Amino acid sequence: MDIRALAVDFSGTLAPAGPNPDGAHTATVLTDLPHTRIPAGFPAVFDTVRRHTRNTDRTVNRHTPFAATLRHAATLCGAVIPDPVDAAASVLAALPTPPIEPQTARAIRQIHATGLLCVLACNTEHSETARRSALRAAAIEDCFDALVLSSTLGLRKPHPHFYQAVSAACGVPAHEILFAGDNPTKDVTGPRTAGMHAVLISPAHRPDSLAPAGDNLAHITDLPTYLNVITSHHSTETSAELR
Repeated sequence: MDIRALAVDFSGTLAPAGPNPDGAHTATVLTDLPHTRIPAGFPAVFDTVRRHTRNTDRTVNRHTPFAATLRHAATLCGAVIPDPVDAAASVLAALPTPPIEPQTARAIRQIHATGLLCVLACNTEHSETARRSALRAAAIEDCFDALVLSSTLGLRKPHPHFYQAVSAACGVPAHEILFAGDNPTKDVTGPRTAGMHAVLISPAHRPDSLAPAGDNLAHITDLPTYLNVITSHHSTETSAELR
């Protein structure tokens, strides 16, 4: 297996999964913003709109901007949100975000030191600025050559064009990319359908922890050893062929 690039998921892989913004949290943040008016019924309306939007997005693998969800909910209940884009950023920034653990950061630095190109590839409501901030806080922002985010692309994994964007960001053929993440469909089946290699990062006790016809690592800190094994195996096979 000749691997030249690593594409890695964020939530549930690089960092523990954080909470999603619900109506109560969103209303609390919006109420404190200048010139906004948030009626009592906003939380319930927001939750309904967000649930419908997410279900629809998942059906077609698109990504509706969080600001558009705010704008729609506001229209339905008479809320006043002068700048939905800034408001969306404030709501998301107020969510508690689990940090990238030190041992995970060490693993990423170890991988990057081998010369492997690294790309962050994830479905997320957060902006590139926010995701870069999380990487910077763990001192690994410089390890990532590019970020491919559903919030920027407008498409979610497992849309085929998402993986095309990953390949373009890596600048190498799909078969030279290893995709690592915690979701069997989005991070294993999808990448493999696009011609990439893939490994599932998921504890064995999780119900969805078995990668379809593939490898399963319990934690991302196992990835450097895994990469060393598969690349060494490839080098051995190549040497045997040459002989």
